[in-house]
Amino acid sequence: MEQLELDRVLFVVSNYPWQKAPSRPVSPAKDRLAMVEAAIFAHPGLEVSRLEIDRGGPSYTVDTVEEILRQEEALGHRRPEIFVVIGADLLETLPSWEKPERLAEIATVAVVSRPGAIEPIGLPGWRVVTVVGPGVEISSSEVRTALSTQGADDERFVGMLSESVVRYIRGRSLYAGTR
Repeated sequence: MEQLELDRVLFVVSNYPWQKAPSRPVSPAKDRLAMVEAAIFAHPGLEVSRLEIDRGGPSYTVDTVEEILRQEEALGHRRPEIFVVIGADLLETLPSWEKPERLAEIATVAVVSRPGAIEPIGLPGWRVVTVVGPGVEISSSEVRTALSTQGADDERFVGMLSESVVRYIRGRSLYAGTR
């Protein structure tokens, strides 16, 4: 938010992450929404969006960006500059996203760097900016795997997961083996 000088950041929770769901289990949308709400609670400028959940079906970023633009226009606001924030590991997958040419027209991709990742390079036809990430050397997949085997008390997560998120994970027994 600070690096890009954004007014607000929307955390859009996918209803059905079509590129992930076929290859691995995905937590229910209501649980992912609750964890994001718990994680960003009381952080000014950060907002949770359930736009994709309410729309239903597979979640396509291009549809979400177009809907946000329509909503802003309906409110009489000037057209905002939209940044789609992704991890550096997703940059090369953009051409496989739904309607990639349209998404490239209406949004700038903000690529968050990760330790050990190859320096992001632009894709032809895309506006790409780089954001320096927090330097965390663990992926969300690694977090889920560790939670399923060692539980939410694993020392690597101290400070990475808010206590409210840990309580939610434990309370819902989202990952096998959490205590």
